[in-house]
Amino acid sequence: MAPSMTRSMQRVAEAVAGDPAGCAQLTVTGLAERTGTSEATVVRTSRLLGYPGYRDLRLALAGLAAQQESGAAPAVTADIAVDDPMPDVVAKLALDERQTLADTAAALDVAQVEAAVAAMVSARRIDVYGVGASGLVSQDLAQKLLRIGMVAHSHADPHLAVTNAVQMQAGDVAVAITHSGRTVDVIEPLRVAFDQGATTIAITGRPDGEVAQYADHVLTTSTARESELRPAAMSSRTSQLLVVDCLFIGVAQRTYETAAHALSASYEALAHRHSPRPRGR
Repeated sequence: MAPSMTRSMQRVAEAVAGDPAGCAQLTVTGLAERTGTSEATVVRTSRLLGYPGYRDLRLALAGLAAQQESGAAPAVTADIAVDDPMPDVVAKLALDERQTLADTAAALDVAQVEAAVAAMVSARRIDVYGVGASGLVSQDLAQKLLRIGMVAHSHADPHLAVTNAVQMQAGDVAVAITHSGRTVDVIEPLRVAFDQGATTIAITGRPDGEVAQYADHVLTTSTARESELRPAAMSSRTSQLLVVDCLFIGVAQRTYETAAHALSASYEALAHRHSPRPRGR
């Protein structure tokens, strides 16, 4: 596969082929530094080699190293077993979450993020679509934007989402969150908003999925590895929340004065609800 790789990708491939055990111990940042490349190059190389992300390549390297050392089939896995003690569960989840965040950050197109932020800053209104686990992420984004004075709403009901999308127009922004890139209940309102002239944004783990057809800006999340006790809905949420936070911080930076005022006002309005009440009242 070397002829199809850039020179920087070849350096990554040569490193992992020459020292699988050593590279298996490195984070995506560590391997990038070792090969004199970037984290994005490491992730792209992993995907070219057939792995969803660097985490999966790293596990394969660890397995290969174990096989070379013992001559037996490797038993290296980060999957959570039914009988794992809680300390192991915590450690495995923490490792997986860190790698998911690193993979997402390395592969995220910053120019697309900045373009999405610019559209949101000047938007008359922002609608966010998501169902299931992605619906929870859509609520998180809408709530954050509301707290800084933006007109933003999350729509988990597909009928209500389409009804609202019909009312969108140029200058509005619609955000669709779908890990698979093919969730009909999310794609349909985004398509309607797109047809109405709104700026559309897709947050997805499948940039080649159907949702991208109706997105002006595509923000790619890590294609996280699934297991029996860690389904896609759980794995994708971490990377989606990172992208959502990037959008929120970008908007807050560009609307700092009004955002700070709105945030302060919301804190003040809710402060009494977080104060202890006297017993018996």
